[in-house]
Amino acid sequence: DVAAWHEVDVTSDLKARVQASPGVAVREMRPIRPVEITEPAPGQQVVNLGQNFAGVVRLKVRGERGRRIQLRHAERLKPDGTIYTLNLRSAKATDRYTCRGDEQDRWWQPRFTFHGFQYVEVTGYPGTLTPEDLVGIPLSSATPVVGRFECSHPMVNKLFSNIYWTQRMNHIDIPTDCPQRDERLGWTGDAQVYVRTASLITDIQAFYAKWLIDLDDAQRADGQYPMVAPLKSKGVSADGGPAWADAGVICPWNIYEVYGDQRLLEWHYPNMARFIEFCKKRSTPDLLPPKKFHCFGDWLSIKDDTPKDVIYVAYFAHSTQLMQKAAEALGKQGDAEKYGKLFQRIRKAFQKAYIDGDGRIKGDTQTDYVLALAFDLVDGKRREAAAQRLVELIQGRDWHLSTGFIGTKDLMLVLSKIGRTDVAYRLLLNKTFPSWGFSIANGATSIWERWNGWTPENGFFDPGMNSFAHYSFGAVAGWMFETIGGIQSQEPGFRRILIRPQPGGDLTWAKVSYRSIRGPIATRWKIEGGEFILHVTIPANATAELHMPAASPDRVTEGGQPAAEAAGVRFLRQSEGVCVYEIGSGNYRFAAPSL
Repeated sequence: DVAAWHEVDVTSDLKARVQASPGVAVREMRPIRPVEITEPAPGQQVVNLGQNFAGVVRLKVRGERGRRIQLRHAERLKPDGTIYTLNLRSAKATDRYTCRGDEQDRWWQPRFTFHGFQYVEVTGYPGTLTPEDLVGIPLSSATPVVGRFECSHPMVNKLFSNIYWTQRMNHIDIPTDCPQRDERLGWTGDAQVYVRTASLITDIQAFYAKWLIDLDDAQRADGQYPMVAPLKSKGVSADGGPAWADAGVICPWNIYEVYGDQRLLEWHYPNMARFIEFCKKRSTPDLLPPKKFHCFGDWLSIKDDTPKDVIYVAYFAHSTQLMQKAAEALGKQGDAEKYGKLFQRIRKAFQKAYIDGDGRIKGDTQTDYVLALAFDLVDGKRREAAAQRLVELIQGRDWHLSTGFIGTKDLMLVLSKIGRTDVAYRLLLNKTFPSWGFSIANGATSIWERWNGWTPENGFFDPGMNSFAHYSFGAVAGWMFETIGGIQSQEPGFRRILIRPQPGGDLTWAKVSYRSIRGPIATRWKIEGGEFILHVTIPANATAELHMPAASPDRVTEGGQPAAEAAGVRFLRQSEGVCVYEIGSGNYRFAAPSL
């Protein structure tokens, strides 16, 4: 009743400003039907929805007045078929409905809540549940799907599906770490390692525009960014530490690179600059870490602890180099020179303090070498030695990774960068512990928080921290798009595109597409009849540099004619095993004898 409205005194101390949210709404997705219903104990029906997701259950109900129906949610089952809830910690993940005695069936679903689950335990239900009595309702921020991936390897396709669902589960208004336990926080480290991959799967421009405001709002007065945004408690989470706090620089830069949104970069630039100044002030005169500093380290690595001071200086250097690039993009030449000089000083400090003459890095972990190579902190013969040592460490673990959140993000990209895509494929296709394939072989329908979330030898890991929907290790999808699909951006907003698919493993075909800010980019390749055949789509107002696997340019055709003579194609150069062309917008079909 509008006539009954009245003014409320909010006091003159209120400083808040009400604004329209720049983010996207949370919506219901397509319902999920049960795949199995069991009764592990009398009166206890367990519904398997076949997919771990975040949302609620819609239940068909009818019962005598006062009957209470209870729903408990879980990601996994115990060996006896009952739901496993210890990893939820204090979260109850329980919904209850009290029947009012309706004579007709009615559908009910809870409001103002969500759970992370694949299994639902139903008690108090009158009768036996059927698949027609219950559906899962996934909830997620309505970020449009822009990336699609499919290849000839079923396990890799399942991995991409698991990554997609984990992103959906954790993109509910803010980029959370997990949706099922008593946490659901916007962890900054998780966000920065995954932001680029996230942008290849759904359009996250508006979603991150909102969260980056949360992140800036949570920045300390001295320039440090927090562990989580929005802040849960200034005393607990105001100091993010290396690789977490750096999200304040890494995320805005990545959004700019993907969407070419110069305004967003300009909005956050002052906060980014304050953070670099904070890092500089807290470091020693030699730009090394102070005696005491907070750092999570390479979170959840496999018995391979990377020294925290190495992570500190590596990320200080990386964020500083990104600041140099941001200043150049905004036309701030003075700042660009300042940050460029600072980056070189940090780089030299890193080399002097942590790299010996043989290219060995303090700690000698896989992540050590990944960070040094990813952030260009090592060069010359020591770079070659570092690259070789990374491969040796992987081989020393029987061709398995040992990296945690920080190292895994760049591991595959670095292997391709140093010319060892063969090793990256080997890691991708592993099915034994620790690997993505191991979790899939053991029933994963989403990305696990830890490589050892469950093992046959030990069962479930410590429930104190064991989510089965945590997207950090899903950052590998970025490599899948860039290497298997061969789609990369050479200039902000995909104005110039690099097409460089690199077949490997036992893959015989792949279809990868990305709807960029300029339009659809797609590759479709197959190895058939002794030929490598590549279909490419380039959007309007964009050009691409295409790297075609071929022994010589006279063996490459486009549309059935010599590629160098085809319309819209210009031969640039030849390197070992690759012929390079420039192509404009349009659809192309390249072919050459497979190498």
